[in-house]
Amino acid sequence: MHSFLMKESAPLPRRQFLVAGTTTVATAQSNFAKGETAAPIIDIHQHTGYLFRSNKQLRKHQQRLGATKTILLPAGSVANRASTHNGSSNGLAAHALGNETSMQLAKAFPNEFCFGVNEVPDDPNVQKTLEKYLKAGAVVIGEQKFKVQCDSPHIWKIAEVAKEYDVPVLMHFEHNRYNLGIENFYKTLEKFPEVNFIGHAQTWWGNIDLCHTQEVMYPRSKVVAGGITDQLLRNYPNIYGDLSAGSGLNSMRRDEGHAQEFLERHQDKLLYGSDCWDSAGQSRGCLGTTSQDTIRRLSKTQQIERKLLHDNAKKLFKL
Repeated sequence: MHSFLMKESAPLPRRQFLVAGTTTVATAQSNFAKGETAAPIIDIHQHTGYLFRSNKQLRKHQQRLGATKTILLPAGSVANRASTHNGSSNGLAAHALGNETSMQLAKAFPNEFCFGVNEVPDDPNVQKTLEKYLKAGAVVIGEQKFKVQCDSPHIWKIAEVAKEYDVPVLMHFEHNRYNLGIENFYKTLEKFPEVNFIGHAQTWWGNIDLCHTQEVMYPRSKVVAGGITDQLLRNYPNIYGDLSAGSGLNSMRRDEGHAQEFLERHQDKLLYGSDCWDSAGQSRGCLGTTSQDTIRRLSKTQQIERKLLHDNAKKLFKL
């Protein structure tokens, strides 16, 4: 079960890959704007206040994106501690707003939004805060994006609450910055087999590759199947993958032949999310639209496409 543990390969120079400006343009346009009926889409990853985007702009963005239901992931409390990089990672390092704002928007437009709850994991009141919003209807804990070990008692406190309320936990993995030590995450999965976790971000998606170098955030090389992420998805029923943001998109586009097989192999464990900050919600300026187009293009069957864009999220979040 632990065969995926491996020595880290020799470091390569850090490379950044800007996927938002790539030349592939999504062809799918939101049918909301056209007044047409479209297949439902659940977007599991959006934020209020994202890089100062207004709620009005967010709603318009999601409508153009074709999202029939969107899950709002709040930031935790404003805190000046090591887990928030002494405050520089407050607001999920993206000016995302907190629990109250997400809940209020979801309550105002319940047909469009659901909301999650979040808190700094080493905050002394973390469990109390989580329980308050879970009792109010939160459907997920996250986005957990803090500098703690991913197999630490801090994460386990989060998992204890998730177990009690039967909600998943969405985690942002970023080497040496957030949810550290992905090679040890199996310990958390094994300690809490009743809790569903959702992996997200650069280090999660880089590790689809057996030969991944942890310092590289947006690798461009061909993928050798069998990396940490691939094996976690294969070996543990309580872990899922969030395909959102540039990292999720890059995981599909860096090696499309591998991606087709990966989407088929893990078709019951992968979830569409946008996690984009733009106001357009369409065309080349929107990661969410480009990700939808890529999922449609690389899914071998319509059944796989529908699972990724809707069905898996509906089941996991009990929507």
